[in-house]
Amino acid sequence: MRRQLILAIAVLAVAASILAQEKEIKRLDGSTIKPVTIDETVKKLMAAAEVPGVGLALFNDGKIVYLKAYGERDKEKNLPLTADSIMSGASFSKVAFGYLVLQLADKRTLDLDKPVYEYLPKPLPARMLLSHTSGFANWRFMEDDRKLRIHFEPGAKFAYSGEGIDLLQLVVETITKQPLEKLMQEYVFQPFGMTRSSMIWQERFENDYANGYDEYGRSLGPQKWPAADAAGSLLTTPHDFALFMQAVMAGQRLSKEMRGQMLAPQIQISSKHEFPTLKDEVTEENKPIRLSYGLAWGLYWTPYGQAFFKEGHDDSWRNYTVCFDKLGTGILIMTNSGNGEGIYKPLLENLLKNTFTPIAWEGFTPYDQLPPRAPLKQHTAVQVDPKVLQKYLGRYGNPPNLILVIRQEGDHLSVQENDEPKQELFPESEKDFFSKVADDVYSFEMDSQGRVVRMVLHTGGENIPLNRIE
Repeated sequence: MRRQLILAIAVLAVAASILAQEKEIKRLDGSTIKPVTIDETVKKLMAAAEVPGVGLALFNDGKIVYLKAYGERDKEKNLPLTADSIMSGASFSKVAFGYLVLQLADKRTLDLDKPVYEYLPKPLPARMLLSHTSGFANWRFMEDDRKLRIHFEPGAKFAYSGEGIDLLQLVVETITKQPLEKLMQEYVFQPFGMTRSSMIWQERFENDYANGYDEYGRSLGPQKWPAADAAGSLLTTPHDFALFMQAVMAGQRLSKEMRGQMLAPQIQISSKHEFPTLKDEVTEENKPIRLSYGLAWGLYWTPYGQAFFKEGHDDSWRNYTVCFDKLGTGILIMTNSGNGEGIYKPLLENLLKNTFTPIAWEGFTPYDQLPPRAPLKQHTAVQVDPKVLQKYLGRYGNPPNLILVIRQEGDHLSVQENDEPKQELFPESEKDFFSKVADDVYSFEMDSQGRVVRMVLHTGGENIPLNRIE
């Protein structure tokens, strides 16, 4: 009898799953779309844009009504991407961290309007850091002298800044006397059932993770973050982040007032593009949708009400989510490809009937409008005496802001920037080394006595000198 009951339950579960996948999904304009049409659309776009893997979730009435993974998490091993595959959340980290901050503000552990750091030349409250109005560059290494500075009166305009989020992380960890990973588990991941999410790499992720692939289809591997970074180290899955979005739409663990503040416009946006962040070029193109920024979320308005959105962009990882607050209708797109942004527009328009997203402002050029890719520069690896390699080992950069560590890996080198994953470098001469997964070339310079004094990074048409750190 018990065996029959278990079998019956299993059959019902399978039937429920099949019914869920056959259920038509509501779109913004009231029309519906069938799962088979969703599948056809996604697969066609992935093939056309050369995107190896896509995790997709759709929301109706604030609930997950469709969740599926497409393609591969590892092309070399032909391993399929799953809804529980670990992927890089990239800047999705910022909204997950922002949700933690707002809970702390609700508890009065943190004051959104109190200056966070008394030694800065201008008062910068958490509210400005979350709304990206601090005046910081996106990253200090983008400054000519690699030093952090304030470029305009804080609160005066929008300029996206990872530095501002990292500063707020320092404040949160100082106030709570807890590391970020522990706080995120306590306030976000565990309460929302995000069992496969972390701000640092976990050994338990080894059984199902995705590799990232660049625009040419070269594998950059997974992002195994050793340290938590509120601006970009989130490791999560399509399933887990869909649960997070569902919780955000419901305002779970936030007071009604705090959720209202989260989605209230803190600054109107008039910049022509989101990136580069400090350009003075302005436009009125986005006035009809009242493009703004709230606390950690981008905002715009449509005939279907207010929408809140966030993008996640890192080497070989492209993610996007947008939800319409009143209807509870939304979409989550996660990809393991540098080509992922090219399919956002057709996915949004076909699956959601959303034609309002500021695609040009966010820089999401559709795949069929991109210029032809430049051919890859060809490099040939050569053998170099291990004693020569040993001369280059050590640290280079501008401490404490930017440190690159060179290590020996048998017959070649590796480079690691701060806490980011290391990248292997192969010799094409005794002094010049190239990456097989990026277009970066590193050259070493010596003084008259043959001592290595500098490393030069050649990337994106720039030559960046990095002095050796004694």
